Amino acid sequence: MPKYAHDTVVPFKESDQSKKQQVAVMFDKIAFRYDFLNRFLSGGIDVWWRKKAIRELKALKPVQVLDVATGTGDVAILTQKMLQAGKITGVDISEGMLAIGRKKIKKLALEDKIELQKGDSENLLFADNTFDAITVAFGVRNFQNLEKGLAEMQRVLKPGGKLVVLEFSRPKQFLFKAVYNLYMKTIAPGFGELIARNKDAYQYLNDSVQRFPEGKDFVSILDNTGYKSTYSKILTFGICSIYCGSK
Repeated sequence: MPKYAHDTVVPFKESDQSKKQQVAVMFDKIAFRYDFLNRFLSGGIDVWWRKKAIRELKALKPVQVLDVATGTGDVAILTQKMLQAGKITGVDISEGMLAIGRKKIKKLALEDKIELQKGDSENLLFADNTFDAITVAFGVRNFQNLEKGLAEMQRVLKPGGKLVVLEFSRPKQFLFKAVYNLYMKTIAPGFGELIARNKDAYQYLNDSVQRFPEGKDFVSILDNTGYKSTYSKILTFGICSIYCGSK
């Protein structure tokens, strides 16, 4: 039985596939326009959000970093540039997204620093206590089983290691909230259909954001999963949030 409301939100409502399978198919379909649409729909502020999240690891100076739901590798690449980590491993269930990420990494000559692998966030193929830090940007909403994914990431974190989650949230200020809802419900899916030829993916984005346990609720889930020293930070009037927890 799904435990959280967003668990039941899927990209293709008529499909018999599991959420995990549907998410992989969805990202394979939009991979060719994913980076462009991220920059276009956010006005480029998504890059600033990612940088803010990575800065939460600056004091830790991690050597081994895991980027879960790495997609096309943006966070992995930024982490290498900003923190000069020894090795960054990115995992994602979409081979289409990973293929684009590998091309970017090759172009930047970072193959010896960043490795992208196909993998399931809820069944990580790494030993216990492997990584100094784990990042997830806009990925936890897509987990089929949120707590299982969080528990798996905690398992592969070293003691003293830190998880940083970047995820969409919902603005609370009335006027800004109204504009945001119009944008997410109508404009973003419209551009998704026009540019990526896939309205479902950007409709799913809105539906899953609206039903995701954000703010204090997500921090409580981190607490209940065993993370320590948890906290959250709101970005850009609440459009996005950073969540952190340590092992």
